[in-house]
Amino acid sequence: MKRAVLAGVAVAAVIAAGAGLIGVRGHLHSTETSLVAPASAQTGDEPIYYQDPDGRPLYSLTPKKSPDGRDYRAVPASADLSFEDEPAAAPAAAASADRKIKYYRNPMGLADTSPAPKKDSMGMDYIPVYEGEDRDDGSVKLSPGKIQRTGVKSEPAAMRIIRTAIRAPGTIQLDQRRISVISMRSESWVQKIADVTIGSRVARGQPLMEIYSPLISSAAAEYVATLNSKTTGGTAVYGRGSRQRLMNLDVPDAVIVAMERSGAVPITIDWSAPRDGIVLERNAIEGMRAQPGDVLFRVADTSLVWAMIDVAERDLGALKAGQPVTIRARGLAGREFAGKIDVIYPQVNRETRTVRVRAELENPDAALLPDMYVDAEIDTGTPQAVLSVAESAVLDTGSRQAVFVEKGQGRFEPRDVKLGPRGGGYVEIRAGVAEGEPVVVSANFLIDAESNLKAALKGFSDAGEKP
Repeated sequence: MKRAVLAGVAVAAVIAAGAGLIGVRGHLHSTETSLVAPASAQTGDEPIYYQDPDGRPLYSLTPKKSPDGRDYRAVPASADLSFEDEPAAAPAAAASADRKIKYYRNPMGLADTSPAPKKDSMGMDYIPVYEGEDRDDGSVKLSPGKIQRTGVKSEPAAMRIIRTAIRAPGTIQLDQRRISVISMRSESWVQKIADVTIGSRVARGQPLMEIYSPLISSAAAEYVATLNSKTTGGTAVYGRGSRQRLMNLDVPDAVIVAMERSGAVPITIDWSAPRDGIVLERNAIEGMRAQPGDVLFRVADTSLVWAMIDVAERDLGALKAGQPVTIRARGLAGREFAGKIDVIYPQVNRETRTVRVRAELENPDAALLPDMYVDAEIDTGTPQAVLSVAESAVLDTGSRQAVFVEKGQGRFEPRDVKLGPRGGGYVEIRAGVAEGEPVVVSANFLIDAESNLKAALKGFSDAGEKP
């Protein structure tokens, strides 16, 4: 009768607390079930709650079926809680009919075992360990109550697309293939300069300055004379050499065509911009004398720029050309620029231990300026789904990585695994776990501690059995 009364009290405590059995994944229902009064408590082995048929920590106070249609297992009071002061040998005697007790272990988890029932210094009974529970496969068995209290949760290993991003700083640089320098190939004088300054945007063919060059004027006069000659004017081959001489002096094509149409030699020549872009440098001064090779203007096309990204050396193995890159400029909040890795430079910076990566970016509105600081995010993931588990499931000692696989009936098996890339809270599993196997993702360190305790106790037990 004492057992029945206390069992009824235990059920009332479970319902009132709302945690424990009812708190596991929200699977307990019918919390309004009437409590059993002491006068009408169970006199036999009637069930006090029902448990998942696979032994998982799922419970119900009323009969229930699992998702696959199987009935929950009834748990009687004698199999759940015991509040009576019974001898320690009584449970063992009842269980001996089915299983044989191998030894008794210390209830406080100390490395102390006994071949016979006994109590510790605090009066607590030693816990029996049955044959079959002390397996050599390294698996660990926990009671439903311990699984519930420690918050053990499992998730199946599944195929997922893992997105791994490398974040690194960088700067904006001009595309070296889109920079043009305007310089003279002969001694010249700058007669006039257009209203163009550093930072001005110019178009291809737009006049920048007027120059006078004796050598160009001489070549132009020779070409015009050949074209106007009655003997050679009608034959194009005779003027080909003179025209090539003007081209070698870098005279703009528009000037040569104008001379062919007018048949006159201009005193000064309009020098125009070779491409669309922004004036980066202006060294020309009205009236100055320019020697061959002197840079008078520098024009750059900024519609396409480079992002020079400094990636840490440890991430070099994950980089390859063609990977997408997202650029966020620190001076342009809220804007993103998309590009792809074009070049991975074959050199590591000795001081910073970084590798420079170049990505091309479209810049139609010239918002990205040279030497601007940017933050890059490189997507190094693969579009193919891979077998993965939550990162929290992996126990990593540095030289070994392992997970616990739930085998049912409260048993957990440790597995060594080989890992792949990480990203988004998941890690790829290349070996050790099959798709669909439930892997512990929460409180696995407690199972690991239980496993270590079991190994230590087994070692003491084996040592005691040796003669």
